[in-house]
Amino acid sequence: MMVRQKTIGTSIECSDVGLHSGHEIGLALKPAEANSGIRIVRTDLMNGAREIVADWRGVSNTRLATTIANDRGATVGTVEHLMAALAGCEIDNVVVEIDGPEIPAMDGSAAPFVSLIEKAGIVEQDAARRTVKILKPVSVGDDTRSVSIVPAERFSIDFEIAFDAAAIDCQRYRFEPAGGDFRSEISRARTFGMEQDVDELLRNGYGRGGSLENTVVVGAGGVLNEGGLRYRDEFVRHKILDCFGDLYLAGAPLLGAVQAYRSGHELNNRLLRTLFADETAWTMVDAAAPGEVAIC
Repeated sequence: MMVRQKTIGTSIECSDVGLHSGHEIGLALKPAEANSGIRIVRTDLMNGAREIVADWRGVSNTRLATTIANDRGATVGTVEHLMAALAGCEIDNVVVEIDGPEIPAMDGSAAPFVSLIEKAGIVEQDAARRTVKILKPVSVGDDTRSVSIVPAERFSIDFEIAFDAAAIDCQRYRFEPAGGDFRSEISRARTFGMEQDVDELLRNGYGRGGSLENTVVVGAGGVLNEGGLRYRDEFVRHKILDCFGDLYLAGAPLLGAVQAYRSGHELNNRLLRTLFADETAWTMVDAAAPGEVAIC
C-alpha cells in the first residue's frame, strides 16, 4: 500500500513573541501542493528575498537554536519546534508565512503547533511519500558529544544528556514514533535554560523573549516554573524534540536509528551534512505502509 504525502486542510494562524528576538511575530500555516516540501515565507521582506526552503543545506546558525537562510541573506530562527511538530504529524508539504525573523516561541514546545495542525486538518495527497533509507552507519562528534544514525527497520531516537545541575543530572530516553505518540510523549516538552546564564544570554542578544511562560528555568534550588515539570524527564524529551525537528530538515523522514549523547543543533546538522556527503550511506525509497516499514 502506498503511503501518501500529506498537507494541511486549511490555513490557520497564530502569533506570539520570538524566544530570542523578543519581537511579536505572526505565523500562518497554509496548504501546499504535493512534492513542494516545507517552505517558509518572510512576509515582512521583499518578494525576491523572502522565501526560505526548510532544508539542512540552508542552516546558517546553530547557537541555542536552528536558523535557516536563503541565498539572498534572509533568515528564519528557531525553526526546530515547528519542524518537530510537522515531523510528528507527518506533514510533507506546507507554506509557513511569518512576519518576522523567528518562529514564535508559543510555550517553548511543539504542542501548540501540533494543535494548530490538528485544527487545520491533515489531508492525504496523490503522491507517494519518500523516505531517506540509511544504508550504513554515520556518526559525528567525539567522546564528549556525539550523534549517529545506523540502518534500522524503524526510525527511533535514543538520547542521553548529562548536566551539572542536580535538577537535570543524567537522563536518557528512547523514542520511536511508529510505536509511540509524539503528541503525548514528546511534543509538550519545553525548552530549558539555567538561571545563572540569563544575563549573559541577554548581553549577547539571545533570550529577549524568554520567560517562565515559554522556558523551563533551572536555578540553584531547582525548577523555578510554577507547576514544575510536565514530564519527570522533560529535559531529555525536549532534546529529542529538538533533534527530531533538526533532522526533519533532511527534506524527508529518515529510516534509521539515531543515537545521541549530549548532542545539540550544531551536531544534528553536521550529521545530515556528513550523511548526504556520502552517496553510499543513503538512498531514497517510497515509504512503506505501517506494519511493513515504520516511518517518522
